[in-house]
Amino acid sequence: MALRIGVLGTGHFGRFHALKLAAQGVLSGVHDSDPARAAAVAAECRSRAHGASGLIQASDAVIITVPTAFHHAYAMQAIAAGRHLFVEKPIAATTAQAEAIIRGAGDRGLVLQVGHIERYSAAIRTLRASGAEAGAMAFEATRVAPFRPRSLDVSVVLDLMIHDLDLVLTLAGAPLAEVRAVGRRVMSDHPDFAVAQLRFGNGVAATVTASRISVALERRLRVLGPRGETRVDFLARSIESVRPGGAEPVQTMPGWGIDRATWEDHDSLEAEQAAFIASIEGGATVEASGAVGLAALDAALRVEKAIAAG
Repeated sequence: MALRIGVLGTGHFGRFHALKLAAQGVLSGVHDSDPARAAAVAAECRSRAHGASGLIQASDAVIITVPTAFHHAYAMQAIAAGRHLFVEKPIAATTAQAEAIIRGAGDRGLVLQVGHIERYSAAIRTLRASGAEAGAMAFEATRVAPFRPRSLDVSVVLDLMIHDLDLVLTLAGAPLAEVRAVGRRVMSDHPDFAVAQLRFGNGVAATVTASRISVALERRLRVLGPRGETRVDFLARSIESVRPGGAEPVQTMPGWGIDRATWEDHDSLEAEQAAFIASIEGGATVEASGAVGLAALDAALRVEKAIAAG
């Protein structure tokens, strides 16, 4: 019998999730607190709109894309029904809620995946394949965008910065030891820009900047260490490294050169869904597991706390 996956929440990301599941023939239906929006997305996907309980019962697994404040309630409802679950980032509004979701899914032997989509991007796979993280001592990440009136139920830290927090947590290779941050409300009830300075237990440092009130889109990562510098431009799909033995000699740095590479983008959301389905059907390990979601949430909440204290 084919897997049946329901989508709880048909906003910006929920609609994309539903369309991709429908294309694979595994969408069991959708739900939204706005019945008209649910009906519109259901019609677009040639599926059905349900109440939340009805959709959970009609599904083997659910994807939760409702506002963050409701992640815990929907997740626990799905867990109680014995349904596998995919929860968009952040996993929950608090670490206590996140821990309850992880514990509940674990106790029932259910697959729990958190939507840290960047882990499935071609850019990050190219970066990790380059070996730039080996011996890295510092990271600088920037993720900014013009203002759009969506995802304003959370701060820019939980909306945008959390992607790069998850990334540097992975690349640093040590627990987060210290957080300093500044931020400000501009267009919403939560901080719309933030700059965080992080230090890890092994001495590695990171500066992470996020803004949703920027002039233009920008997504960059800089990795620095004794073997040189690697610069990633996610929008230009380019990675450049100054390193010993690099292909393009640097006249002022004898023995050093520049390596340049690019990548072909793929559908990261599709790859993320594929990992979820593979985990349900074959027991494969999900990279963005509940533990990953908890670590990223904890870092984000520490940044928010530092902003509030400042």
